[in-house]
Amino acid sequence: MFVLEDSETGTVAGICAIEVAVGLNDPWYNYRVGTLVHALKELNVYNALPTLFLSNDHTGSSELCTLFLDPDWRKEGNGYLLSKSRFMFMAAFRDKFNDKVVAEMRGVIDEHGYSPFWQSLGKRFFSMDFSRADFLCGTGAKGIYCRTDAETSDLYPLFIPGKPRTSSVRYIPQTAPARAVLEKEGFRYRNYIDIFDGGPTLECDIDRVRAIRKSRLVEVAEGQPAQGDFPACLVANENYHYFRVVLVRADPATERLILTAAQLDALKCHAGDRVRLVRLCAEEKTA
Repeated sequence: MFVLEDSETGTVAGICAIEVAVGLNDPWYNYRVGTLVHALKELNVYNALPTLFLSNDHTGSSELCTLFLDPDWRKEGNGYLLSKSRFMFMAAFRDKFNDKVVAEMRGVIDEHGYSPFWQSLGKRFFSMDFSRADFLCGTGAKGIYCRTDAETSDLYPLFIPGKPRTSSVRYIPQTAPARAVLEKEGFRYRNYIDIFDGGPTLECDIDRVRAIRKSRLVEVAEGQPAQGDFPACLVANENYHYFRVVLVRADPATERLILTAAQLDALKCHAGDRVRLVRLCAEEKTA
């Protein structure tokens, strides 16, 4: 678990987390969106049906989860700092994580807790509202839902009244910024969706995540940082038990990073230590 804190006031502004490996204690389920073809050449029959296949394909993957940022703090790069702090931790302690990283995006749910996907599919197997099902999922009951006879078979949304949309996966608008952040880091939708709300699952090979791949260790010194039009950068210590990340303006190509005494204190570092440095956002390509 990671906490975004105002270092001056101690105010907690947000949280996020990493699950090192999903599905090792309780099964990790999602749907793989695919196509099932029924064809008989002699009768000139060919039907390609959109199908949901119950899957455990992401078992063992590391998961980005539990991201929440106070609305008053959704500015000045705070959301990027909170979300990408996890990549700095994963880069520092790469051996503790698996080769694939996944992140579930929230599906379409209205202000009353109504989920079109659950209403048209899940509720037909479990007679309860989405909010109740979502709560039970958080307590570990997801596997019970998936072990029902109906859920162990392939599903054909085409034949379900008010069918869930599998051709264009939808997600709640508030999720769009978080999804954009991950996609710019290399994450992609690979035809997996959540079994409750139908939200897309994004995934990326850990060593292809931009912030992990591009981060590097540099020596830190105390002083007054050079003035200039430098990009925002993430700087993290390498302390597993007292991990810290700060957001600064710096030259991402420097070999010796100069930070103020306050910044060093926030990082729990001293002059001469090595810290991890990377640009906050990918450099924009120019023609």
